[in-house]
Amino acid sequence: MHHQQRQELTEMSEKMEKGTETIRLENGSPFQFLMERKSPVQIRKMDKIKIQLRKSCTCSMRKMKKTAMDFFPVLRWLPKYNCKEYIWGDVMSGLVIGIILVPQAIAYSLLAGLKPIYSLYTSFFANIIYFLMGTSRHVSVGIFSLLSLMVGQVVDRELLLAGFDLNDDPQETANVRGHLNVTVYNFTLGSGSTECGKECYAIGVATALTFLAGVYQVLMGLFRLGFVSIYLSEPVLDGFATGASLTILTAQVKYLIGIKIPRTQGYGVSVTTWVNIFRNIAQTNFCDVITSAICIAVLVTAKELGDRYKHRLKVPLPTELVVIVVATLASHYGRLNEVYGSSVSGTIPTGFIPPQVPSFGLMRRVAVDAFPLAIVGFAFTVSLSEMFAKKYAYTVRANQEMFAIGFCNIIPAFFHCFATSAALAKSLVKSSTGCQTQASSVVSAVVVLLVLLFFAPLFYNLQKCVLACIIIVSLRGALRKLKDVPRRYHLDKIDALVWCVTMFASALISTEMGLLVGAVFSMLCIVGRTQYPHAALLGQIGNTVFYEDDEEYKNLLTVPKVKIFRFEAPLYYANKDFFLKCLHKRTGLDPAVEMAKRKKAKRKGQRSLETETGQAETTSCLVPKHSGLQAIIIDCSAISFVDTAGVSTLKDTRKDHWELQIAVLLAGCNRSVIDSLERGGYLGSANKDMHELLFYNIHSAVQFVREEILADVSVV
Repeated sequence: MHHQQRQELTEMSEKMEKGTETIRLENGSPFQFLMERKSPVQIRKMDKIKIQLRKSCTCSMRKMKKTAMDFFPVLRWLPKYNCKEYIWGDVMSGLVIGIILVPQAIAYSLLAGLKPIYSLYTSFFANIIYFLMGTSRHVSVGIFSLLSLMVGQVVDRELLLAGFDLNDDPQETANVRGHLNVTVYNFTLGSGSTECGKECYAIGVATALTFLAGVYQVLMGLFRLGFVSIYLSEPVLDGFATGASLTILTAQVKYLIGIKIPRTQGYGVSVTTWVNIFRNIAQTNFCDVITSAICIAVLVTAKELGDRYKHRLKVPLPTELVVIVVATLASHYGRLNEVYGSSVSGTIPTGFIPPQVPSFGLMRRVAVDAFPLAIVGFAFTVSLSEMFAKKYAYTVRANQEMFAIGFCNIIPAFFHCFATSAALAKSLVKSSTGCQTQASSVVSAVVVLLVLLFFAPLFYNLQKCVLACIIIVSLRGALRKLKDVPRRYHLDKIDALVWCVTMFASALISTEMGLLVGAVFSMLCIVGRTQYPHAALLGQIGNTVFYEDDEEYKNLLTVPKVKIFRFEAPLYYANKDFFLKCLHKRTGLDPAVEMAKRKKAKRKGQRSLETETGQAETTSCLVPKHSGLQAIIIDCSAISFVDTAGVSTLKDTRKDHWELQIAVLLAGCNRSVIDSLERGGYLGSANKDMHELLFYNIHSAVQFVREEILADVSVV
């Protein structure tokens, strides 16, 4: 019997040398089947480059047309536009989003530290450009609270460095410019040098920052670097959004209660802001407090009612617009600014300012700040695009989305706009109001255009506390995620920890640093999971061919004189020591320690080891009595790859145990691991030892041990 099996193994070895693998069935039957690896097609690198260049550089009318349609997806779907089926939904959703955009645009100008007119410009141009270049049918691209906050922080920093006073009211400064010593800054704008005040310099910083963010996004699209955003996991993005929302909330409190506090920069702005708020609480403007309380009560009530009865309402309630109109009328006829000193929005000009080239001098100062802005904008846009594409069963192209959002920043930067991206709240409203295509964006742009051309001056007396209320209520979705922490912890403790770390870093340090901390911490958690993975000994499930963790399941059978060890991670340089530690702990045998004991006993001339039958033997020949171990089977099914350090670890493990006459077998290796073992010389010269070292699954290895190793020992 043994002679026949050895003959089969010899034949198997010969077939392996010819490139054919023979795999034994688990039940020990004489049937075998052959698996022959495909011969890889060898193409020289130069040939690959030539083929790629020929494919890329070939020019034809068909290819030019395809390139144009890929770059401007509107050319694909607009000629096929079903007017009868789509027009009503697109017009309705466009009107609703346009009505929402106007108050939000004016409100978010507070976050960006800019005049409201620039927010309206941003909303107009972003909708037009994404209509031409976007691949998603439902996302709403425009001003976004998180990006507005990030832009505002950079603008404030640069204003301070330029010598401007952040606590000046731009409107008051403009009205009394001739009577005050106002700082004027000289900087290069486009091709010439110009002098401008605080407002001019602020929008110069914002446009330079936006232009660079767009350039980064386009370059990432050209070089196929969209994968960078995958490192911003869902817990990181959610934690960042919640932390930034807390920062936004903190920044709006001073407007809610009508106090003036110094605007600070650097790390820990939120903490410093709250300290200044409590120091200046005595300056509270009760007119602003009453107005804020009424507006928040109305907005929250309307939002809650809208959420509760959203299935009955065909369109969402335009609560923000109603609040702004009523508050503006009350402020105007009640003369709240003159009588009670309530801060108002001020003059909002009509029409468009002539376009200007962003300042290249300022770009050098904000080059680093533009990168996180580009990453966040792209990550939110792509994630929302893919979410709606999955929901409505169509496809989006992530790379084209990067181009679209990049040009939504580059082109508007010449028209005094700041950074944009897709926003979840407006996108949800857009899809729920019947949107079918991005034609709805054109309708929204027309609504904003009407405000720009005719209605903007009417908001002169709008109180800033009303705008702060709109911003705070719009953060409800992000702030509600604070209640989800227990659920996150229950689902995955590591994800909950990543969320908390990102949220606290974004809220307490800074938004940019919070994003960086979250991404780095998330990757460290992944490294930690592979560096300290779960390892276990396995037992047999009854008389089946399956094996499971003996610490997790009851009534598992142990295989006599065999230990089956599972390591649930790749085996590489960072976790090889942990692999050995777990292996020695689980099997109860450290070869180095055992060899040291035997050598010490041998030097003293003692017989220190006995077999299970009680017969005394010399220390250099047999295994210790307490173990009776003859073989260790390593389940490699959870090991996705092995590097050179991992191969060396396996070779040393096999060698050390073999000196104790314990065989080490590998089971369930994937092709990548087998290739690494072959290259590392683990299988011997010409892979002649493969049939004795590698097995298709655990049961095959167990059968081999029973039939070969244990049988040979019993014969001896």
